[in-house]
Amino acid sequence: MRAWFPYPLLSTALVLMWLLLNQSVALGTLLVGLVLSMVLAWVAVKLRPTRSHLNRLRRIASFGLRVSIDILRSNIAVAGIILGTRGQPVRSGFVSVDFDVEDENALALLACILTATPGTAWLEYDRRKKKLLFHILDLENEIAWRRTLDRYEAALKEIFQ
Repeated sequence: MRAWFPYPLLSTALVLMWLLLNQSVALGTLLVGLVLSMVLAWVAVKLRPTRSHLNRLRRIASFGLRVSIDILRSNIAVAGIILGTRGQPVRSGFVSVDFDVEDENALALLACILTATPGTAWLEYDRRKKKLLFHILDLENEIAWRRTLDRYEAALKEIFQ
């Protein structure tokens, strides 16, 4: 069975997502979903994703809560910018931060977090220099952004290493 479904959780999630997107549990829809999930799981095997060992489950929960709060704050700040309630011009800019996390999954998670946070965008990570470059819509306080990334770095190191 492992040969057909090398990543059973991924395959299950893909089938469920397929059924939800199609809003149908008809036999044909289910069969197409199963075939797609098998093919995409085989593709995932060929990509050879690295396996991470997650540590400190309490830290994961507190990190998730912290990220949720940061995203909520960013949503409010960006809404204020869009609606023009601040009355100040927007000062956007690029920030380059030293970021020393080796785990590829931790870097991918950080990329998802920064991209999902309104007003920020992950642009580049230089592995040799260990520098992360990202764009901020409203660079009101660059030091606060650096502290936030330092906090994320410490949490990701605890969780993934």
